[in-house]
Order: sequence, then C-alpha cells, then structure tokens
Amino acid sequence: MPQEPEQPPTPTRRRLLIGGAATTATLTAAAYAGQDELKRWWWRTTRRERPRTDGALDHAGAEWVAASSANWRWADRPADYTVDRIVVHVVEGSYGDALRVFRDPLHEAAAHYVVRKDGHIAQTVRELDVAFHSGNRKFNERSVGIEHEGYVDRPGDFTDAMYAASARLAADICARYAIPVDRTHLVAHSEVPGADHTDPGPHWDWDRYLKLVRAAAG
Repeated sequence: MPQEPEQPPTPTRRRLLIGGAATTATLTAAAYAGQDELKRWWWRTTRRERPRTDGALDHAGAEWVAASSANWRWADRPADYTVDRIVVHVVEGSYGDALRVFRDPLHEAAAHYVVRKDGHIAQTVRELDVAFHSGNRKFNERSVGIEHEGYVDRPGDFTDAMYAASARLAADICARYAIPVDRTHLVAHSEVPGADHTDPGPHWDWDRYLKLVRAAAG
C-alpha cells in the first residue's frame, strides 16, 4: 500500500558508503536529476503540454476510477520526468479498500493502477502524472505504481489471473517507456529508498512475474 507522499528519503547505511560504488551512484543520480531538470525547463518554457481528456486510459481494458487530486501531482511525463521504474505494491486490503482510500483527499497517496484478484484493472491516476505511491518524491517522479489486492502474508491472494493481468499491464508500461524487464527496473515498494513498507512481501513470485512480463512483451 502506498505511504505518505513526497517525503525525502531518510539516510541509510547504503547512502553512507564511500568509495567508487558510492561515487558512481552519486554521479548517476546527479546526471538523472540534471537531465530531468532540463526537460522540465524545456516543457514549461515551450508549454508543450499534451491535451487532457477526462477518463482517458493508458492501458486498454482498464476501468477509470479517478483518485482524488490531493493524491497525485499534475505533470506531463515523460516530457518533464523520465519514467524508468515500475513499483509493485500490495494493498493490505481489498480492491475496494484501495479505490476508497485513493478517492479520499486526506489519504494523500495513490498508485496509478489497482489489480483485482480476478485480473480486473482500475486506473486511478494518468501515467502522465506523478502519483504519490512510493513515499519517495524522486521515485514517484520516475515510476508507475501498480497496486495489487490482497495481503503480503497470504500467498493465495496472488492468483493466476492477477499475475497474468498485472504482467500484461507491466509489459505495456515497459514498452511505452522503453523500460528493461528486470529486477533493477521492476521493484518492490519495500526496495524504494527510505521505504518502511514490506510489500509485496516474500510470497510475491518475482521469477514468475518477470517471466510473464517478458512473455507479454513478446
């Protein structure tokens, strides 16, 4: 389930490492930030924002269930932010629970998509926009969040239909933004820097999921 939005990541031992690996990571992060700052400047200066249509979908077959505008931020990705990650979440509740809290402006969080156990998908935030789903501002800006109905300690919640539908969705997103299908670019909420969540948990079958995403990508 998403956590509080737009919070800067807290310091971790990983960030305190010194040496070549840390230096490389710092330079890579700086290059990423600089690239996106330039893209945002260009977008805002030239006003090249794409036209909006209420209820428009980014994934064919999804149902539009709009999240409260308090739970996401207007953007024009990838014109202003590079999209290179997918974050996998688990609701710790039902499909209906997720949609209810995403519509609540006091919740201050939402993912772009919610996948039900039977494979039905709701889109709640346009991929153009920055959803508050990971608890890390920079990660929110660069990622698409996919929420899954269920609980992390109930492996039976992750049905064949859910895996298949989510994999097709992820393959569609990866194709749209040229995201490699691997564990560097498809990540758990628990792996987001500064995250204090555990989802999707130990029962989420990453090997199976990536295999399905690659198959769906053709």
